[in-house]
Amino acid sequence: MTVHQETLELATTGHGDLRDVTEAVAGVVRASGIATGLVNVHVIGSTGAVGTIEYEPGLKRDLPETLDRLMPPGRHYGHEQTWRDGNAHSHLQATTLGSSITVPVGEGRPLLGTWQQIFFLECDVRPRRRTLVVTVQGA
Repeated sequence: MTVHQETLELATTGHGDLRDVTEAVAGVVRASGIATGLVNVHVIGSTGAVGTIEYEPGLKRDLPETLDRLMPPGRHYGHEQTWRDGNAHSHLQATTLGSSITVPVGEGRPLLGTWQQIFFLECDVRPRRRTLVVTVQGA
C-alpha cells in the first residue's frame, strides 16, 4: 500500500464562504500515482467543514443559510457565555457537517457523481487561513 499526503491552503472571506475543492483534491490524487484506494480530506480547525454537494449557485446560498436557521448566531450559547467571541454557532455548524470526508479512488481519480463536488465551508465569523490535509492511500 502506498500513502501520499499534501496540504491545500485556502484564504477565506469568513462565515458562509463555500469553496469547490474537487479539482485540487483530484490533482493530489493524480500526483499520488494511486489508481485504486481512498482519498481523505480533513480541515485543520474546529470551525471549518468539508463534505460533498452539487456545487451550484442555489446550493452555495442554501447551505449556509439553512445552517444559520438551524444554528443561528446568538449570545445564548454556553460557548458565548465563556468566550464572548461570537462564533458558538460556527463551532456547532462545523461539527454538524464534519471536518473530514473520505471518497473512493478508482482509475486514478476520486469517484464522485456527475453533480457531486467536494466542498470546504468556512463557518467561522472571521476570514481565516485554512489548511486542508489530503491523504491518498491505495495501490
